[in-house]
Amino acid sequence: MKKLSVYSIMMFSLLSLTSCEAVETIFKAGMWWGIILVVGIIAIILWLFFRGKDS
Repeated sequence: MKKLSVYSIMMFSLLSLTSCEAVETIFKAGMWWGIILVVGIIAIILWLFFRGKDS
């Protein structure tokens, strides 16, 4: 009986979240991390450039 409830919960969770929604969530998170990293790297390069120019 307990095995049946575990399987039913697993099937319900698999059917409620489709693979497309899961992939979309992963790519949205990846996109935002990529944007944050690129902006951070550009800011560090500009900071180093302007710091070296003043000396």
